[in-house]
Amino acid sequence: MELFAMSTLSNSTNIFWHECQVGKPAKQKLLNQNGCVVWITGLSGSGKSTLACSLSRELHSKGKLSYVLDGDNLRHGLNKDLGFKPEDRTENIRRTGEVAKLFADAGLICVASLISPYRRDRDTCRAMLPDANFIEVFMNMPLELCEARDPKGLYKLARAGKIKGFTGIDDPYEPPISCEIELNQENGVCPTPTFMAGKVVTYLEEKGFLGYLRVWWI
Repeated sequence: MELFAMSTLSNSTNIFWHECQVGKPAKQKLLNQNGCVVWITGLSGSGKSTLACSLSRELHSKGKLSYVLDGDNLRHGLNKDLGFKPEDRTENIRRTGEVAKLFADAGLICVASLISPYRRDRDTCRAMLPDANFIEVFMNMPLELCEARDPKGLYKLARAGKIKGFTGIDDPYEPPISCEIELNQENGVCPTPTFMAGKVVTYLEEKGFLGYLRVWWI
């Protein structure tokens, strides 16, 4: 009997989707906001985590509920069994995308902050949601700036050959071809986290995510 149970559990044909009576529209109406995923991508040291926290703070000040999925934090728990080989990076992003989708379905504004170096993996996460509900934010900061910051000392270790497969050094970063928001230096100066968070908040306001105004059944 135990062997039969194990075999059926591994067979996806025996798994069915269970609908709940309280759906996404009801949750969004309760929160007075529309769930979405703000996916922040860029090199290590580009300011992704700083922006994510600043954005979460700005949303909180407006009475909007968000949750930050930080790449390093996830590797302490959900993704602690994964390394940094290409296949592990892909699985890391897939799991994060699935969790982000759940938060968005609950009506939250999920802010995912990960290097997520491969375009294909980010596009896979985008495909999990209606396209308008996936907002890709590209921290387009030059490698020289990120390496000069080196807040975790990782670039130094990578240059010394002590870390292999480090994005931007000996592993590629594939920038978005068409993202919703791109953040750059202005006249050689990096904008403040508050300024960048404001740009994202403005986008969310203009697209109707910060108030339950959308008609989802059209």
